[in-house]
Amino acid sequence: MRFTPQFLEELRARLPVSEVVGKRVKLKKAGREWKGLSPFQQEKTPSFTVNDQKQFYHDFSTGKHGNIFDFLMETEGLSFVEAVERCANLAGLPIPAATPDAARHEQRRKSLYDVMELAAKFFTETLASRGGAKARGYLADRGLTPQTQLQFRLGYAPGSNDRSERYALKEYLGAQGVPVEDMVETGLLIGGEDIPVPYDRFRDRVMFPITDLRGRIIAFGGRALEKDVPAKYLNSPETPLFHKGSNLYNGAAARKAAHDGAPVVVVEGYVDVIAMVGAGFPAAVAPLGTALTEDQLGLLWKMVDEPILCFDGDRAGQKAAWRAADLALPHLEPGKSLRFAMLPEGQDPDDLARSGGRGAVEEVIGAARGLVDIIWSREVAGGNFETPERRAALEARIGELTNGIRNEVVRRYYRQDLAERLRLAFAPAGFGASGGYGRGGYGGAGRGFGRESGRSAAGGFAPRGAARPGGPGRRPQGNALAPGLGRGPYQVASPHLANSPIMRGQRSTLSRREALILQCLLNHPWLLHDRVEQVAALEFAHPEAHRLRAGIIGSFADDSHAEEPAADSARLRAWLEKSGYSKQIQSVEHALTTRSVWGAEPGAAAEDVLSTWHQLVTLHRKEHSLLRELKDAELALSEAQTDANFAWLKDVSARLESMEGTEALIEGFGESSGRVQTTT
Repeated sequence: MRFTPQFLEELRARLPVSEVVGKRVKLKKAGREWKGLSPFQQEKTPSFTVNDQKQFYHDFSTGKHGNIFDFLMETEGLSFVEAVERCANLAGLPIPAATPDAARHEQRRKSLYDVMELAAKFFTETLASRGGAKARGYLADRGLTPQTQLQFRLGYAPGSNDRSERYALKEYLGAQGVPVEDMVETGLLIGGEDIPVPYDRFRDRVMFPITDLRGRIIAFGGRALEKDVPAKYLNSPETPLFHKGSNLYNGAAARKAAHDGAPVVVVEGYVDVIAMVGAGFPAAVAPLGTALTEDQLGLLWKMVDEPILCFDGDRAGQKAAWRAADLALPHLEPGKSLRFAMLPEGQDPDDLARSGGRGAVEEVIGAARGLVDIIWSREVAGGNFETPERRAALEARIGELTNGIRNEVVRRYYRQDLAERLRLAFAPAGFGASGGYGRGGYGGAGRGFGRESGRSAAGGFAPRGAARPGGPGRRPQGNALAPGLGRGPYQVASPHLANSPIMRGQRSTLSRREALILQCLLNHPWLLHDRVEQVAALEFAHPEAHRLRAGIIGSFADDSHAEEPAADSARLRAWLEKSGYSKQIQSVEHALTTRSVWGAEPGAAAEDVLSTWHQLVTLHRKEHSLLRELKDAELALSEAQTDANFAWLKDVSARLESMEGTEALIEGFGESSGRVQTTT
């Protein structure tokens, strides 16, 4: 939409900058100007000024400067058109239409928005009424509180397929003076030449309002309450207001949250979005009953450079990730990409958020993989690359994929990345500690691949300290695994798995991380107040850790520990010792004989405790998940010695190595501030 300079100038004249800015920034008069704290970054001394006479604001801390439209675009992520329309509403000025036809069309759309708003009001009132008891029960079972229902304006469409109960919404809107034609045009009624009397589209369904990016209701999604209904979820049809491939559920709120720095997470359904928002991810969105479209991808990239697509961890979720990757590839731009987070198999975001809370969701989001990883994994999954021809076919497929990337710079880097993966996967025998066959040799000569990482000369993964099958220089017998490996089963156990708590089991001493988790609880029992279920769900390998955890939870049920933290810790330890857990407490102390982590110590501040707790639990869960996957990968390789299984083992092992580096950060937590403690 094009606005005339005269219209924009009139808006600026009618709306003082201080009035627009003052809705977000607390301003104080300072001579002819106004002053306040910067809305763009945290500061203690005001450096933000507003001058109504000159019609601008200036932020000395960031250098940002502009008018009322610039301010709304900077602080709320609005487009220029949206900023102008917001200001016009504040000033009470009608938006000029380019032509009489455009004016009539815009007025028609406004009347349809009003119809949708009336319908939403009807659905919310019905949910709160006696007739909405069944729907309220369903929502309660899904963990959606009354506050959440109000936040997302959830409702209930009464009626059934019985002819006498097909007109509740139609009668309500008719009493408000809404023509039947408008009800049909907005998709609220089903009508047509073969339907003499239009009737309600949504009946006996929980209703989820769908808004556009300006927060106006444009459609509804309805969830059936009866099991034998053909469509479990039913969306509004395409209308003058609603194009399902061009909108996102929760898009308006997500855009604002993303502008404030929240990660954009894409999930599959309405309830998943609501669960993610409840878990602390306000920029969660969902497509509207379809796979991700190009228009929706464009909306996501306007919010953030790398949205995270969160899929179920089953085969269907994997296929959805591959479809999204193929969709995005041609449209990649420098800095613009996707990340992919895969949920535990059998769980959706709603399940995960309800069972594990924010920590569990953060763990999944934190393990999100890049788009190039998804492409590579897809191309090698289940493949057999024993012959040069098959490896050439893989290279050709990858070449076709990268050729589809339109941006030349991104295309070049994708080719480099995937070519390097191919070289490492299929490096010839003899390429190892020496760094290859000399300068420029095949497989990235001179890189010393395998020298530090423990990978084999053939590009396979030979764990550090583990011998190659058949010994150095020998070619083991059996089935081919990968180029250069020779023949024979590759069954060397990974040291990660062999030395892990999962495999050590009762033979091990209490691991340092398990001891630190228990130390956090012993010294800061208030952590349990909101985390009893999280603590109970942690996987401990050592039986002493199991017993002490059970004792701590038992003490929490017996005693609320409502006093200040130091007294809580003393009373908890006294209770545990009295109840026979002295040995387990000693096991924790013995496992922490050198340095400890400041956030687990008695004198730590609450924010340090929470930060340390989150890191410990996240690492603990991630390691257990990776170790289970590693065990599966090694089992798969022992049963079917294919390149795909070999690549899987390498990938999991590499992720475990990467996690060891992250673990080192926690081991040194607090070193920079000198707060690392030494215990004896």
